[in-house]
Amino acid sequence: MTGDAILDEFRDAGALLEGHFILSSGLRSPVFLQKMRIFEDPVRTERVCGALGKLIRETFGQVDMVVSPAIGGIIPGYETARALGCKAVFVEREDGEFQLRRGFEIPQGARVVMVEDIVTTGLSSRECIAAIQKHPGTLVGAACIVDRSNGKADVGVPLIALTRLDVPAYPADQLPPELAAIPATKPGSRAITA
Repeated sequence: MTGDAILDEFRDAGALLEGHFILSSGLRSPVFLQKMRIFEDPVRTERVCGALGKLIRETFGQVDMVVSPAIGGIIPGYETARALGCKAVFVEREDGEFQLRRGFEIPQGARVVMVEDIVTTGLSSRECIAAIQKHPGTLVGAACIVDRSNGKADVGVPLIALTRLDVPAYPADQLPPELAAIPATKPGSRAITA
């Protein structure tokens, strides 16, 4: 799938929103990707995550395990692992820090890829990667459906994406006039961190 085809999937699902949005980082943006509109459709999810699995295999070779951050990364992580024919687990917060729970383990020698839905600043990806690195196994890289940072986010390992966007994001006190003129909404699920 090309980057344009991925964006078409978002458009067709009503998941590419335009307006004035407050991102979970606290930054403001004229574009929001409501990824759950993609994931509510199993056929669309299979198509998109199948493409991500193909890109992972082409870039990193065969992997044994996909690890994703809860909650937003669980569906794409699982579906990408299914396309790769490997296991899928997720990390979740315990005392404010991502941890493997529920009896999940990363075995010695396992080739692991971290899968995320959308990367903006890379914060949740870095936190997920830090949790993975506390376990045996080899973290070969990270993958996401959309890299909103257009390759600028440093997650600490090689990051591949089905598409990269150069979408502006602004601190609340540095909005361009056209964005400041639109009422802000917070469509995501995560609490604002800044």
